[in-house]
Amino acid sequence: MTDPKAAPPLPDLGGATNPEGHKGTNAAPTPTESPFKGKTGLQRVLNAAGYSWAGLSAAFKHEDAFRQEVFLTAIMIPLALYLGETGIERALLIAAVLGVLIVELLNSAVEAAVDRISLEHHHLIKRAKDMGSAAVMVALVNVVVVWALVLLG
Repeated sequence: MTDPKAAPPLPDLGGATNPEGHKGTNAAPTPTESPFKGKTGLQRVLNAAGYSWAGLSAAFKHEDAFRQEVFLTAIMIPLALYLGETGIERALLIAAVLGVLIVELLNSAVEAAVDRISLEHHHLIKRAKDMGSAAVMVALVNVVVVWALVLLG
């Protein structure tokens, strides 16, 4: 007896046969890891550094907001080193500024991935992009709050 609430079986589309002998769209096993994984040790660190540099370069080349934030960071980090009276104050001021760059990179990555999937106007795409923008705004507000509390505190 079959369960009336069970999902119907997938149609056989005549595809390849998987190791269990099943055919159809679900026949090919889905890899659980990226084929690019597996490097270890120093080679992994070197690869990661290269990918990170490529990401920073791409953001600087293609993202106006990132370039503006890098410019402000170049001004604000020396200012933080000068204005902070203790190591903790300097660290807080610098961390708040670097947080903006981190969030901007993540926002840009989300936007690039979404644009790769579709350029159509869709409410979920708008929501994803708006949330990324909101995250950057919160990071900028965080800079203002941290700097005000540290410098006026």
